Amino acid sequence: MSKITLVTGGSRSGKSTFAEKLLEDKDDVLYIATAIVTDKEMEKRVEKHKKSRNQKWDTYEGFKELDKALKEHTNKYIMLECIGTMVTNLMFSENHDFDNMDQTEIQRLSISIRNEINKIILAAKENDKELIIVTNEVGWGLVSEHKLGRIFSDMLGHINQFMASISDEVYLVSCGLPLKLK
Repeated sequence: MSKITLVTGGSRSGKSTFAEKLLEDKDDVLYIATAIVTDKEMEKRVEKHKKSRNQKWDTYEGFKELDKALKEHTNKYIMLECIGTMVTNLMFSENHDFDNMDQTEIQRLSISIRNEINKIILAAKENDKELIIVTNEVGWGLVSEHKLGRIFSDMLGHINQFMASISDEVYLVSCGLPLKLK
């Protein structure tokens, strides 16, 4: 039977470590890494993540059409790290003028990204996978002075609400401590 678990928290809250611990006794895991290495600092972060997780886990790197990756891999357990990074990459995968986007364009982009995420959820359910999704909690900080930052925060906030509503379990991690919300 499929199961969807959402793990959210702020930067450096311990959410990834907690999500990995949920799977620590499993070897049949596909780790989906959505990050794109853009500089040396990011390269070091990615390497640190790779070294910290179970070396028996399979890794898939990408941020688009992840439903196909779920269908192509036979792993029972999937860890998707992370939706915030995936949303960022999807936002920038097309040439948008964020400073001049109107609400219709923002809504169209938001629907497109939500559909991409919904396809992952459906693929997990259809293929009887247990999916753990890591996301960023962005709603507790300041409202960005830049339109791009506000678009991102609003979009990820709505996506997080959607994912929480369809997840079987939801955890908030703060200071390395998980709190089960659902």
